[in-house]
Parts: sequence; C-alpha cells; structure tokens
Amino acid sequence: MLRRALPLSAALLLASPAVDAREVAEPAAHVASDGPYVFREGDQLRAQWICNDEVTTRRVTAQAGGTDLAPLPDCGYGHALHLLPAAVPAPAVLPAARRIVALSDIHGQYGLMVQLLRANKVIDAQDRWALGSDTLIIAGDVFDRGPQVTEAFWLLYSLQQQAAAAGGAVHFVLGNHETMVLYDDLRYVNPKYLRSAQLLGRSYPQLYGADSVIGQWLRTRPVLLRIGDTLFLHGGISPEAVELALDPARTDAAYQASLGTPKAEVKANPATAPLYDGKTSPIWYRGYFDGRLDTAGVQAILDRLQLKRIVVGHTSMPHVSTFHGDRVIAIDSSIKNGQNGELLFIEDGALSRGLLDGSRVPLAPGQMGLDD
Repeated sequence: MLRRALPLSAALLLASPAVDAREVAEPAAHVASDGPYVFREGDQLRAQWICNDEVTTRRVTAQAGGTDLAPLPDCGYGHALHLLPAAVPAPAVLPAARRIVALSDIHGQYGLMVQLLRANKVIDAQDRWALGSDTLIIAGDVFDRGPQVTEAFWLLYSLQQQAAAAGGAVHFVLGNHETMVLYDDLRYVNPKYLRSAQLLGRSYPQLYGADSVIGQWLRTRPVLLRIGDTLFLHGGISPEAVELALDPARTDAAYQASLGTPKAEVKANPATAPLYDGKTSPIWYRGYFDGRLDTAGVQAILDRLQLKRIVVGHTSMPHVSTFHGDRVIAIDSSIKNGQNGELLFIEDGALSRGLLDGSRVPLAPGQMGLDD
C-alpha cells in the first residue's frame, strides 16, 4: 500500500486545534416550533411539542401493532406518525438491490432534503414514499448544525415503514454526529435544541435516550451496511480498520451497545476505542480524499472485503463525486450549507446523480479536500 505525504492544506487542518477548541453554543432565547419528542413510560407514550416556548404534552396508550399520533397543528413535524413497538437491530448485509438512492449529511436541513427527494420522485408531494420496491440509504449525520433535525428524523422513521409496506427499504446508517450527540459532545448542536432541552427538563442527549422512540431506533441502526458488492458507511474503511469491516454485523452490534456511553469511556476502553478513533474509525476516516491512501491502497481494501465500491459521506464535496476510478463514491454534497444537495443513484450498477431540479447527470470527478 502506497502512502503519500498529505497536501499542505489537509495537514494544517488535521493539526489545527480549532475543532477541539469549539465551545458549546448558548441556548437560543426562544423556540418557535419543535417536536414531537416521544418517550415510553410503561404502557404509555408521552409526546411533547414546543410551540412558542410553551410545552404541550399528550399521553397515549401504546398499542401492540403500533400507535398512531396526530400532529400538533402548526408546530413541529407536520405529518401523522405511526409509532412502532421497540425496533430490532437492522441487518448489516443484504443482497444486491436493482436501484439504490443515497444521500448523507442532512444536518438539520429538512426543507432542502424534502425538496431534493420530491424532485427526484423518492417521495410524493405529501412526503410519502414513492420509490416502490427500491432502496433509499441515508449515510449518517442528521444531527447538528441545522434547525430541523427533529423533522428530518421523523420523516426517515416514517418513510422506513412506508417503504417496507411497498416492498422497498429505507436504511439509516449512523454517522459521527449521531455518536457525538449521544455521548454528550454538543459543540455542533443548533442553539434551538439546547433551548428545547431546557424547556423539556432534560439534557439534549436525554431527548434521544433509550426510553425515547427515536433514541431507541437510533440504537438499532447500523454503521456498516453492505448491499451486494457495495459498502455504505459514513466515514470510510481505513487500512487500520479493515478487520472491523470483515464482520460488519459484529461491528454494528459493538457500536449499538456503546451508543450513549460517555465519550471518555469509549475512548479509554480498548474494546471500543477503535470504533471512535478520530482518524481511522469507520465513522471518521477521510483518507480517500486527503492523500493518505492512493488508488492501489483503495483497491487492496476492496479486494480484502470482496467489494466493488465503497460509498461514504462525512467529507463535504460540492457534488456527488467519484474517486479512485469509481471505487469510492463521496455523497456528502454539502446539504449542511442549506443551499444545494444531490443524490446518488445506483441502477443495475450504473452510477448517476440526481440534482435539486430533478435532472440526472453523471457523477462529478473527485476534488481532493478535507471538510466536516
């Protein structure tokens, strides 16, 4: 495996203390609309919304086949929800799918995500599943930065049910920002949500605790998802972490068991430290794009894992981009900036990208860079 010296810009960013020095924001002064946050309390579900800094609470009896929850008009997520009983761990390996659509790094930009999914006919005008028996994959990082994290999670949670009923699938793959929020690293949380937590009398991570519907769902999502000859994950597989990818089900279970454990503990425990290493772990790795790994090194990883390609988010690009001769596809198209976004389409092995106006074009050639 050939390694090259890092480009100067990448080396400076890796050495910079700026990210570590970032401080948690002050809570917002006011929350106009947020919710629902839904918690399990025995045979009851407690749903809470925040409307103009006022908390509204509803309690409903949980039903064995799932519980319907109507929206609160003009506040929070605008669609009715069907709240399932406790989720089960998602599979790590699945057979090839004829058509896959993928995006990542939504970062609270719910409106832009909806616009992109509607334009490309993944959802209809009422935000319901429209992709039939095909597959949608979200490669992590719904949390942080933007102002509509809650809405984004509920849409994905609902689409997963609707897709399954149509013979399709929605898969949510955990990113580094999911793990960060759950272990109480709040440096990137939008101030709105710190205020919501104050009003609800919990810390922000506790709003996604194991007693919450979305928190429990997150604790059953994969980090590594192999579909046919393609591996989907948030950061990437480094040479140091290939062993983790050889047994994705075991690695996913290790992540799921560790979610919510304090940051210092997962970093100090030899069993979990490799899962959270900031340079080499599957949720953080950027070596495909910053010069640490050349094409021969990428091919060596693919050969070891018997893959054709790896699809990742995490490292922001201006477009859905191809690197290393289609061996690595980068799908973080900078939705977090709130201005644009793109989808990856894999259709019978052919690759293309879907734009915000619904048009389809070839993948963009990769531009080496480093961003989060």
